[in-house]
Amino acid sequence: MKPSRLDEDDIRIRPGRSKSRPRTKDRPQHTDAIAGSVTTVDRGRFTVLLDNGTEIFAVKARELGRKGIVVGDRVSVIGDSSGDADSQARIIRRDTRITVLRRTADDNDPQERVIVANATHMGIVVAAANPEPRTGLIDRALVAAIDARIAPFLIITKADLADPQILARNYSALKLPVFTVTNGLATEELRQHIDGQISVFVGHSGVGKSTLINQLVPDAQRVTGSVNDLTGKGKHTSTSVIAFPLPGTASNPGIVIDTPGIRSFGLAHVEREVILDSFTDLHPWMQSCPRACSHDEEECGLNMVTDPLTLQRVDSLRALLTGNSDAGTY
Repeated sequence: MKPSRLDEDDIRIRPGRSKSRPRTKDRPQHTDAIAGSVTTVDRGRFTVLLDNGTEIFAVKARELGRKGIVVGDRVSVIGDSSGDADSQARIIRRDTRITVLRRTADDNDPQERVIVANATHMGIVVAAANPEPRTGLIDRALVAAIDARIAPFLIITKADLADPQILARNYSALKLPVFTVTNGLATEELRQHIDGQISVFVGHSGVGKSTLINQLVPDAQRVTGSVNDLTGKGKHTSTSVIAFPLPGTASNPGIVIDTPGIRSFGLAHVEREVILDSFTDLHPWMQSCPRACSHDEEECGLNMVTDPLTLQRVDSLRALLTGNSDAGTY
């Protein structure tokens, strides 16, 4: 006869010599905790913007265990909430995330990296020139945004150096919101688009993300860089993810999140169906594909595409579907 399985409550606790009480499973409710949003993460120390407008420093409480905290997380804190330089509070709860933006190092890396939490919009920042635009990152960021259920839009900077419409035409069939930036000046249309939203900006180094952030949030004081004349690539200036509240008098003016320049955007965590759903402009040709088409075979309906711009989109889709590890780097 097999012995009955013991429940945790059936295990007897032998009192120690100090006659201390056994540890209880009940956790304090922390009804006095204050809510806020994480704006920076630095080696286990977190900056939290409380809902009352106070910025404080905090550490993660032991009861959170291995639960990660990233920029954008909604949290509850206890302790010193004065905001003084030497003050420190504890994060005791992390709210359920509405959205999670992830990436992997490459298309074969099983390790997901969370970039931000709870973003509602993603601004894909690309320069019209200097550095030359790379549509590969745009396509990958679009897939990641759709996978995370974040609304993507395109920001084309340095419109004074080249015609931004040349790049914008690549995505006209997607009905993607496109905003152009000249001399680092944000347009009123862009400001209205991110008003009241939590927007994360992603892009290569040197495309003008930090310059644009400084324009949108004058107190941000992000360091700006230049483009290497030899490689044509931007120099890293932003080294960490950081969230900035947008200026305004409204109760919720919105938040913009700056991220370090991305050299790779792996999509190992994204399902094949999500990649296909991200290329809605190619769906009319896919309807002619044979059943279970790999989209890289002789009978594939995409082989009927003749327009040069659309052919670029076909090549990008096929590169993503093959999962080539080199495809994640640009």
